[in-house]
Amino acid sequence: MEKKEYVTYGQKGQCGCGCGCGSDLPAITGCRFSLSPMTDRFAEIILDAVKATKTDKVWQETGKLSTIYRGRQIHVEDAVKACFIHAWRKDVHMTMEATFSRGCPGDIAGDSFLAEDEVLLNEPAIRNIHFPVACKIALYPMGIPNYMEYIAEVVNHAIDLGIYEKSAHYCTVLSCDVQELFDYIHYVNTYCAEHLSHYIFEVTISVNSPTKEA
Repeated sequence: MEKKEYVTYGQKGQCGCGCGCGSDLPAITGCRFSLSPMTDRFAEIILDAVKATKTDKVWQETGKLSTIYRGRQIHVEDAVKACFIHAWRKDVHMTMEATFSRGCPGDIAGDSFLAEDEVLLNEPAIRNIHFPVACKIALYPMGIPNYMEYIAEVVNHAIDLGIYEKSAHYCTVLSCDVQELFDYIHYVNTYCAEHLSHYIFEVTISVNSPTKEA
């Protein structure tokens, strides 16, 4: 019988490939996301948005299920924001499912690009584009017993910003302008990077939804 090769996630001092590099990884932020335009033109919209996004300062890969950007936090956020805005159409209902993560003990140093400068490649072309978005978020601080206080911190910050709509089962709902939302996403990633060794931040963004809540 052929021997199966099992993964070794989370073993001390090891990454997921078992090479022993996990404890000294650089500060890599990653985001895996999927765009879902509700139109027959979905393939065209997705591929055009991916193509229009400048990714020289991140490592990127697009597959049949999703796209991933990895690298320095600000450049990953810049690319994700650009891809979403480039995919936006004023008459098309669309969602983006995005998972941001940093500090995973199963991560590897490869498949990443850490640009040294802070010049955002996409922001100049998209910073003046505005449209309303609905969003649900869920933050998962990993490996700590007092995780709820970190979740409360980011939710309370949304309340302070005036973008909080409500708390719901397993998520927090936000409503705001697209620029405000990505500013908030930057805040959450920065806060988590400063206070947590490992976190996962789930974000679902919706535009032009035909559903009207009571």
